[in-house]
Amino acid sequence: MFSYYGALCTEVYDFTKPVGYSIDGDIEYYLERLKTCKGRVLEAAVGSGRFIIPLLEAGYIVDGIDYSPEMLNSCRKRCEERGYHPNLYEENLKGFSLPSNYEAIIIPTGSFCLIENREDSLAALKCFYKHLVSGGRLIVDLELPHGWKPGVISTSTLSLPSGDGITMESKCIEMDWLNQITVSYIKYEKWRNGTLIGTELQKFAMRWYGIEEFKLILESIGFTDITCSANYKYMEQPSNASQIFTFEAVRK
Repeated sequence: MFSYYGALCTEVYDFTKPVGYSIDGDIEYYLERLKTCKGRVLEAAVGSGRFIIPLLEAGYIVDGIDYSPEMLNSCRKRCEERGYHPNLYEENLKGFSLPSNYEAIIIPTGSFCLIENREDSLAALKCFYKHLVSGGRLIVDLELPHGWKPGVISTSTLSLPSGDGITMESKCIEMDWLNQITVSYIKYEKWRNGTLIGTELQKFAMRWYGIEEFKLILESIGFTDITCSANYKYMEQPSNASQIFTFEAVRK
């Protein structure tokens, strides 16, 4: 019934979040945190290349992994246009096996929260741990459902350079307090000269974690030296629910 980051979603993402587009300073923060990294880096949920290309431009050796073939195709195209040919893997985060181990694995801007099932998120963290070298770091952003309210409907329209347009309607369906998940439905419709030429329906589920809860999860997997920073300011303590929280953790 639902698409998963399909062609229209990817087109919207490419247009609204171009290569190098920094969301609240995330790219600059990660570049600063990775400046001592000399080995290979993995971006999990790499998407269409907004984040990985600035890292490649800065001289890092970066691989990418994502579950969406449409996103990966866009990422590959954008990289090749700039002369880069990173390893891009179409894999599910909950159970991947890659040929390399990494000095750092990064998951910026809340993408980890898109793993809906708790067991799958734990499996993904175990995969990350397995693919880190000894002393390697996991850096992951989380966010809380601040301001999210069931029943809210929002619409927006994009005018594309081709003359086509895409309309998006997002419906906030459910907040499951017990399982810590919000569910929205996003409908994408592409129009040409007033005629509908394509549509997609996406289930957009986000899982949230308490700060202490996530620290305990990381510890249970074996991570050490766990820190949590707020709003892309290293070691700034979280103070309210609207902030982005960035965890860093080290494999023994």
